[in-house]
Amino acid sequence: MTGRKIGPWTVTSARTVFDNPWIRVVDHGVVHPNGAEGEYGVVQFKNIAIGVLPIDAAGKVTLVGQHRFPHDRYSWELPEGGGPVGIDPLISARRELEEETGLAAASWAPLVAFDISNSVTDERAVCFYAWDLTQGAAAPEASEALTIKKVPFNVLLEMVMKGEITDSLTIVMTLSAHAQALRGEAPAPISGSLLAPAART
Repeated sequence: MTGRKIGPWTVTSARTVFDNPWIRVVDHGVVHPNGAEGEYGVVQFKNIAIGVLPIDAAGKVTLVGQHRFPHDRYSWELPEGGGPVGIDPLISARRELEEETGLAAASWAPLVAFDISNSVTDERAVCFYAWDLTQGAAAPEASEALTIKKVPFNVLLEMVMKGEITDSLTIVMTLSAHAQALRGEAPAPISGSLLAPAART
């Protein structure tokens, strides 16, 4: 480990200071790019973040509401969760969608992949479109108290633009889907629903 290079940093030591089934926190001794000695803490995630934008035949998306512990506030989000590293993210996306909403999708397409907070974590998000939906029974985890509601995509877009939604995966999925539709790059069967005029209140 001593002398290992990470870009312009030199790693002089690495020490795990916290470890649980979901995250590991590693404190690195480093030589910074300017030559000064210091430390760099990194939160390493054991799952990939998974997000799904499910859109039905009426152009409505399914949102999941829950109280988020870290911020102590209620949050409306597109279905999301975690998938083990090394497992096809689409398998995890199918599972998360069904567990949280009871929905199964016959059609899937990649939406966006991105780093969530790359200054202090290595967490990666992989997100999908889902359509041709059928409704079944949800089976959320015991720790989840979820509320479900369906809104037109243009209402979701307005919620994002007004700052009513603050969840990063939901914001990125919503804006990416809208931008892709404007560029003619969204899946054809749902592109029209993504381009409906923005809601006005």
